[in-house]
This record gives sequence, C-alpha cells and structure tokens, in this order.
Amino acid sequence: MTEYHIFQVGGGIASTTLHLMYYCEEIATPLEMDGVIFADTGSESKPLYDHVDLLHSFCGPDNYTAKRGNLGLDLLADSKLLENLPAHTTDAPAPPCRLTKEYKLEPVIHKIREILGLQGRQQFLHRQVSVTLYLAVTYDERHRAELIRQRLAEYRWLKPVFPLIERKMTLWHCRVWMRDYGNLPLPLPRSACVFCPFRCNKDWKWLREHDPAGFALAVEIDLNLRQSDNKSIPPRYLHHSCAPLYKADLDAPESREERKHLGFGRECEGMCGL
Repeated sequence: MTEYHIFQVGGGIASTTLHLMYYCEEIATPLEMDGVIFADTGSESKPLYDHVDLLHSFCGPDNYTAKRGNLGLDLLADSKLLENLPAHTTDAPAPPCRLTKEYKLEPVIHKIREILGLQGRQQFLHRQVSVTLYLAVTYDERHRAELIRQRLAEYRWLKPVFPLIERKMTLWHCRVWMRDYGNLPLPLPRSACVFCPFRCNKDWKWLREHDPAGFALAVEIDLNLRQSDNKSIPPRYLHHSCAPLYKADLDAPESREERKHLGFGRECEGMCGL
C-alpha cells in the first residue's frame, strides 16, 4: 500500500508548534511529509496570512492552500449562508460553526485528491492508498478529536492523527514550546476568521488595531446579521454583549469564567466547529 503523510495547518499557535516540531525532528513520522495544507476561508486576519507566508518560506514539504472562496464576501452576498454563521443572541451564546464542511473540510479533501493526482470524481483506491492527516488539536480540546474522526469517517482512505494530544500538550504547553523555540515573534496571531464571534474584548481590540480592514468587514457582517428577512430568527450579534460591534465596549472587563463559557481562547486551526 502507498502511504502519504500530510499536515493540515491553520497558522495559529497549535499548528505552528506542530509544524516547527516536525522541522526540529520532534515529530517522528514513518515517511517524509508529502505536503502541508493551509485551510483558508479567505477571511483570516492579515497578520495571520503574513505568518503563514513566513512558515511557507521554510525549507521542507511542499505547501498548499485549500480554499473554496472568500467566506466573508460570500456571507455578505448570500443571506441564507449568513444564517449559518454562529452569532450571539440575548438568550444564548453563539453555537458551533456550521460552515466548516463547505469552507474547510471539502477544500482540504479536494486538495489531497489533487496532490495524489486524482481528477474530478475519479475513484480513490482506498485498498491501495492511505493518507495520514496530522492535525493540531491540543490536549485540552481532545474531545474535538473524536468529532473530527466522526466527520472524516466517510473517507476510508484517510486517517487523522493528533500528535499534540499524544504528547498531552495543551495550548499552554504550545506557548511554552514556542517561547523556548525563540525564533518567531510572539504572541502569534490567532487562527480565526475576522468575523468569528468567539472573541474576547482583547481579541477584538487586537483585530481593530492590526487589521482595520478585517475589523471593518466584521462590522459590516455584524450589521447584516440583523437585516434578515427571516422574522423567526432573533437579533444576532458578533459581540457577546449583544451590542452592535461598532458600538460594543471593548474595554469592558470580562471574567475568566465568562471567557471560558463562551469559548474564548479557542484556536480554529482548520477545524472550527468540531
């Protein structure tokens, strides 16, 4: 059987740690990596794209980008798609994202097939070829590993593995590893769409300062959330205070429990919503 080994990365702290651990030969693989795939929604922050470009400049496996389009622009153009964007209401925090399959999973699968030379609907010979996909899920989010396995179960030729979980590395351990590595400026940009509702005030302020265009897109999408023709949908907001983003008090204090409850600090890493 022919084996392929591929990294899927999102550019955040966890996948950067996994990426560099491979370069430092701390991640043992049976064979050389056949590629690194960046799952791109087209709507990450500019600093994140700059960081991914830096990682791509390193010598090593071939780098690929899996992309369906620009999710931010698609949300502005399609009200039905916008209804699937997670957002906060006065009754509940934002639910998990339901756009992962179309904008991340399917493009990654398509890119893997492309790397292997398959075209169109050409059948995958799963008894002759297998692909091991390395994912940067940390030990503190290990519950997501089983959800990812379930989501990928239909692809019998694909085996997801989680090296950070195997090493019981949490996001904190990744930060320590990156600090000791010492060759990249810290802190790293967060892996998330600019309009991701799972942000604390510190994250929103960072985005406004470091990517004004990305913040402006988030403000525009936030306004569109409340222009739905579907009257059964309650008013929805990107900011957890349920205030319009352009009016939200980004200096308001937040408790640690509030941040934890709403999922702040989460890294998307190419599999948000899982």
